[in-house]
Amino acid sequence: MSKRFFHTLVTLAFAGLLFLSAAAYLPDIITVSSTPGGRELPIYCVETEKPQISISFDAAWGNDDTQTILDILAKHNVKATFFMTGGWVESYPDDVKKIYEAGHDLGNHSQNHKYMTKLSDEEKTSELMTVHNKVKELTGYDMFLFRPPYGDYDNQVVTNAKKNNYYPIQWNVDSLDWKAYGADDIVKRVTEHKNLGNGSIILCHNGAKYTKDALEQVIIKLKEKGYEFVPISELIYRDNYHMNHEGRQIPDKK
Repeated sequence: MSKRFFHTLVTLAFAGLLFLSAAAYLPDIITVSSTPGGRELPIYCVETEKPQISISFDAAWGNDDTQTILDILAKHNVKATFFMTGGWVESYPDDVKKIYEAGHDLGNHSQNHKYMTKLSDEEKTSELMTVHNKVKELTGYDMFLFRPPYGDYDNQVVTNAKKNNYYPIQWNVDSLDWKAYGADDIVKRVTEHKNLGNGSIILCHNGAKYTKDALEQVIIKLKEKGYEFVPISELIYRDNYHMNHEGRQIPDKK
């Protein structure tokens, strides 16, 4: 073994010891708000000890059942979250006001219901802020919850939403109401869903064929299970949180 080779081995060994010594003083968990594994994730659900859940409705096309849905929610004193496209807002401004005046969340579902991952950063911002400004003009309310159309997102979509002061929101309980399997299917699918638990976010659509027929039983059965309905704005944490790999929002330890 040459002296030069021996010297190199000693140097590498010493450097390794320094690295291990330094690593011993690093914190066990380095929390980043939403980047597990380098991925930016929207909020699928929330970690909470409270038996609270949120039900949400995407409003992009139809409007025949909106008043019935609002009546059922009012009957059971449930506050929900409505994610609206700009086109829907333009077509049904009076219903936007009704939803807001009833105490429900107004959420952003983009202006034109496009696949956000296919848009430039400038186009993403336009999709968000065009409908944002329309709702602001109608109600005076600044929306801050955003659900990407089709559940389509990537790191850039999530980052862009945050840049525009929005919390990106997904769901962990899907009613699949848009598939029109029937009211009983919606009730069973939601109330017996494997992901259902404290902090769950339920996805429905105001224009799906059987949603209005299933909604009351969904509410009754979930209340019987001990759950309290709150709008997403009250379910999520606004700050001091991090995300795990499944999109669960977790409060930072104090």
